[in-house]
Amino acid sequence: MEGKEEDVRLGANRYREGQPIGTAAQSQDTKDYAEPPPAPLFEPGELSSWSFYRAGIAEFVATFLFLYITVLTVMGVVKSPSKCSTVGIQGIAWAFGGMIFALVYCTAGISGGHINPAVTFGLLLARKLSLTRAVFYIIMQCLGAICGAAVVRGFEKHQYVSLGGGANTVAAGYSKGDGLGAEIVGTFVLVYTVFSATDAKRNARDSHVPILAPLPIGFAVFLVHLATIPITGTGINPARSLGAALIYNKEHAWDDHWIFWVGPFIGAALAALYHQIVIRALPFK
Repeated sequence: MEGKEEDVRLGANRYREGQPIGTAAQSQDTKDYAEPPPAPLFEPGELSSWSFYRAGIAEFVATFLFLYITVLTVMGVVKSPSKCSTVGIQGIAWAFGGMIFALVYCTAGISGGHINPAVTFGLLLARKLSLTRAVFYIIMQCLGAICGAAVVRGFEKHQYVSLGGGANTVAAGYSKGDGLGAEIVGTFVLVYTVFSATDAKRNARDSHVPILAPLPIGFAVFLVHLATIPITGTGINPARSLGAALIYNKEHAWDDHWIFWVGPFIGAALAALYHQIVIRALPFK
């Protein structure tokens, strides 16, 4: 075992951090791994950069497309009197997970492919991006979700309200606490996967061939939906819940709406704490 610790140290420091989400640490750069400095809390200079606005537009378009496809899928399942004649719950889960996989892959190099205020919040806590950028992303994500749901309503004018509009609510037989818990744990799974799949140091340390980051992220979304669709319809994304609720705009959709913000933000915070303090052993600065 002599020299093993040195091999591990060199393997863990072979690659640099800072690669975009969705790209593996496969560079042949032999320079030591260096932990990047935390992102500044406020970065006014970003406001004069085109790349800043380009990233926000990418988040808007990605969240728009995400809501368009997923809400239409949900409504198609609800519309059918027999779930056996539709894609069913599994199909809904695949629609959500598959769209996240595709959209993260498409936008990773531009904005980081967040497409979710909870993901943005978790990365903000870990100081992976500035507060300026985080607020801008969340605004653009919410606007994209609202527009995506609105386009679906435009296509389904006569059936949108009767089919529920894809809005998240706590299902009958479950308490608000049950719904909150499901959203916390589900978002924890998602955000923890995001941190792990995009950890450049882990990719440098591990001997296996790194997996394309959008794949485990999309698969995590798929699995969480399988587990929690019967409880809350699965939010784990405040923008998705807001867009559907605002366009559907029925009282019962707003009764539990706070759950779909509080739950994901708590889950994201816990995932950030766990990954930074336990997995990476990094102090919050």
